[in-house]
Amino acid sequence: MKVLDAGLAAHLAGGFTTLAHCWRIERRDGVIMGFTDHDLDLVFAGVTYAAATGFTATAIQDQLGLSVSNLDVSGALSADGLTEADLNGGRFDDAEVTIYRVNWADTSQRTILRKGYLGQVTRGQIAFTSEMRGLATRLDQAAGRIFGRGCAWSLGDSRCGVDLTAAGRHGTGVVTAVANAFEVTASGLSAFTAGAFARGRLVWTSGDNDGIAVELNGHALAGSIATLTLMLPMGRDVQVGDAFAVTIGCDNTFPTCVDRFANGENFGGFPHMPGNDYAITYAKQGENNDGGQRT
Repeated sequence: MKVLDAGLAAHLAGGFTTLAHCWRIERRDGVIMGFTDHDLDLVFAGVTYAAATGFTATAIQDQLGLSVSNLDVSGALSADGLTEADLNGGRFDDAEVTIYRVNWADTSQRTILRKGYLGQVTRGQIAFTSEMRGLATRLDQAAGRIFGRGCAWSLGDSRCGVDLTAAGRHGTGVVTAVANAFEVTASGLSAFTAGAFARGRLVWTSGDNDGIAVELNGHALAGSIATLTLMLPMGRDVQVGDAFAVTIGCDNTFPTCVDRFANGENFGGFPHMPGNDYAITYAKQGENNDGGQRT
């Protein structure tokens, strides 16, 4: 049961209402944006909720238990700061959303209808639709260790222990040519061997994609010019002259961990774990079936 502010409760009981919806979106980079279906901008709690942005939402339904409650939010790509390029570039991925019901005549009278996170986004030429996932979606995430041959850690995190700021493990470059949405050539990386940045992380430091990170799928070298293959296309076109910072990559295998990083003690996988064929095999006469250690 939702408990309303006394002023809003009295307003609703009065019969004649002046209500509007407001959406507060906080991106993971800290940018906060506000939108409303009212015909004038509304301001409260330090956020301006822009009008005439075309935001609409499906009906809000609450479910019993810990089931994930979802709704869809649709809007036109007409608000300042809300562009197809930003959506495609991942700036709104997993952004926190709060939906308010507000008395636009007195914005101190308001209540929170729903909080959650932006999920899958589909885009058209002039509009987008985003799934808003309820707070219970956090309980639907995988937790705990995964037993597999590959390393479960992210390169450079506290469990991995590799120092990516050390010499030879990071570099900077400038785009010299753009082959397509996935492939660019760059200068400034001639000191690194081919393949060093495969599965690495690139962060743009200038240009239209400034601040956005992307994983690299491949790294080739021809003389002093490096060819980098992006895992995903960027939200905005990459241009010649765009600068970036990049860290070397890891394919999460034990040989790479040992040979490239000398970090076998912190390897987060189980490279010697028997495969499925061994797990389902059975004892045969004449074989070493003494129950001892597998060799």
